[in-house]
Amino acid sequence: MKHLLLIVFLIISTITFSQEKSDGDVKVGLVLSGGGAKGLAHIGALKVIEETGVRIDYIGGTSMGAIIGALYASGYSANQLDSIFRQTDFSTLIQDDIPRSAKTFYEKQEAEKYALVLPFERFKIGFPSGLSKGQNVYNLLSKLTSHVSNISNFSELPIPFFCVATNVENGQEVILDHGYLPRAVTASGALPSLFSPVMIDNKVLIDGGVVNNYPVGEVRSKGMDIIIGVDVQDSLKNRDNLTSAFDVLVQINNYRTIRDMKEKRKKTDVYIHPNIKDFSVVSFDEGKKIVESGVVAANLNREELEKIALRQKQVKPEKIKFDANDTIFIKEVKIEGNEKYTRSYVLGKLKLRTPDKVTYEDFSEGINNLSATGNFQDINYRFFEDENNENILLLQLRESASSMMLRFAAHYDDLFRTAALVNITKKRLFTNNDIASLDLIAGDNLRYNFEYYIDKGFYWSVGFNSKYHFFETDVPLSFIGADLDAQLSLPINSLSIKYSDFTNQLYFETLFQRTFIFGLGGEHKYLRYLSETIGTDDNNLPRTIFESTNYYSAFGFLKYDSYDNSFFPKSGAYFSGDFHWYLLANGRNKNFEPFSLAKAKLGYAYTFFNTISANLTTEGGFKWGGPETTSLDFALGGYGFKEMNNIIPFMGYEAISLRGNTYLKSTLTFDYEIFRKNHINISANIANVGNDLFENGQWIDGVNYSGFTAGYGLETVLGPMEIKYSYSPELDKSEWYVALGYRF
Repeated sequence: MKHLLLIVFLIISTITFSQEKSDGDVKVGLVLSGGGAKGLAHIGALKVIEETGVRIDYIGGTSMGAIIGALYASGYSANQLDSIFRQTDFSTLIQDDIPRSAKTFYEKQEAEKYALVLPFERFKIGFPSGLSKGQNVYNLLSKLTSHVSNISNFSELPIPFFCVATNVENGQEVILDHGYLPRAVTASGALPSLFSPVMIDNKVLIDGGVVNNYPVGEVRSKGMDIIIGVDVQDSLKNRDNLTSAFDVLVQINNYRTIRDMKEKRKKTDVYIHPNIKDFSVVSFDEGKKIVESGVVAANLNREELEKIALRQKQVKPEKIKFDANDTIFIKEVKIEGNEKYTRSYVLGKLKLRTPDKVTYEDFSEGINNLSATGNFQDINYRFFEDENNENILLLQLRESASSMMLRFAAHYDDLFRTAALVNITKKRLFTNNDIASLDLIAGDNLRYNFEYYIDKGFYWSVGFNSKYHFFETDVPLSFIGADLDAQLSLPINSLSIKYSDFTNQLYFETLFQRTFIFGLGGEHKYLRYLSETIGTDDNNLPRTIFESTNYYSAFGFLKYDSYDNSFFPKSGAYFSGDFHWYLLANGRNKNFEPFSLAKAKLGYAYTFFNTISANLTTEGGFKWGGPETTSLDFALGGYGFKEMNNIIPFMGYEAISLRGNTYLKSTLTFDYEIFRKNHINISANIANVGNDLFENGQWIDGVNYSGFTAGYGLETVLGPMEIKYSYSPELDKSEWYVALGYRF
């Protein structure tokens, strides 16, 4: 009888186990913690989870775990995620390093002048809420999740999902399980001090790791039978590894998370803990190793994962249709939240004229350009289809409350010498869309630059510029030869001059073909230079004044600039054309006759290898009419200063040592980026400079001037730091050039 009961029990157990294996099912939840770059280990763990056949039924993540989790939940495989993140430049992504080609000409000039920018409201200096607004992260996530952009309830994603954020006003946990997926994920990863807070449903949100970096309880509450957790949180560091304020901030937050994990680990059925002690939250350049650490850790649990897979029904995964198009047709743009900035201003920055078909790259550049203005704290957008299945862009803006700022810069070159710049900028001074900016420059030479600009986007924008420049330098006698009294015979080859320029311009400009900028305007220029080395003036002062005249002109310009970097370009093209028609003059120049000056510059940069690039530029200019006026002729020589008044750099010669009413110049530079932002370069430039070269045919007679240069350059937050050694065969002598900081 006992044997019979045992046999029956075994049969029932076998049947029960068999039914559970074939008909039963268990739901598996996945928890992905935050950890910055260390979160890339989630990808490695997901690879093993996929290989074992485990079906994930719900995902909860925080910070980097939210980013990986959201993309996996939207249908990407672990291998696809690995490929995506290997191709991502995290330095650009995190720092909101907006591509130069995405900016307008005005923003390019502004970005390449100032080293430090601080809010200055009510004459009190403030500090930014974060180093980055996370716009590049948002743009990338929006593109990657475009195939699920119509899903507002995250439980309807291919794998249901939620992420955790923190309400910065009250410190409470916020579960984000609906809304726009990229926005929610960006909020979950808004690490304090690194990213600005994100506004969702009138809540100011930051990184969810502040309150819940491992949401195991929340995933379990979704009806999950088994929890798999991947923990990439920091361990506590010793004093030797706490080297920055950011390290201390992370350490303080780790006190709580490490304490909480003692209980949370007990609630995790399969705990995967990659060995990431050698990596930091910003070790994105070691992504391959971090991913592999996730594979190694998950493989330690492979047998357990395979047993879980056997207890699940094997459901053929739904085939995800990703958006493979690189372009998108935008029928209409709806804008919300623009109170101070007009619709035309916003569309002008986006470079959109609807209806329009644009590439995702161009659209992202437009969004970045809008962000680069600094006028918007938040830029949210999403696409949705109308009744005709055509895309409508909904743009939700939150304008920046800050309208005034202080900006600082410093510079040195061999012409203007040392200079420190303090700038005060006020936006919305008189009207919407305007900006007023004043540079005060002190050092060896006093200067200023005032700019008032009303930006109308695609329509005609208007600007007013007033500036004063001054420098003192030695010049050859040929520079002032035409202004020198014939009876004076000087036993010297050069003399010191004081050169000053006061210029006022009123101009109108507009975008042309979306990439060019075309403008027209009028100019007043007071030009004066003198020498205290020779002669006496009418007041019996020891000086000779060579020029002191007011000139009035009309001008036009056309510009194109797609260089990726204005100082060390690796790709892109450049064109600048300028025409001035000088109509009137009063002052020392009594023999004035109207004349015209035209000049143009063309450049092209190309990278042969990842670190070696070439940049070829060709430029020239000529004067037509007014033979008695020579003070605005072209003057070549020197390096590293901001161009002004037809004073043009030419390596191999001292500043403004070559002069004429016509010039042609070409420069070829090879640049080797030996380390990141460290450049070794060699250059050659040639030129013909003289009077009426086109009329007498001398422009093709041969090369009159040349210079060869080797140099080292470093990209810094203060701007480019460069030192160059040059040699001129004609002079049989060398020159050293030092240029430090942005040029202004």
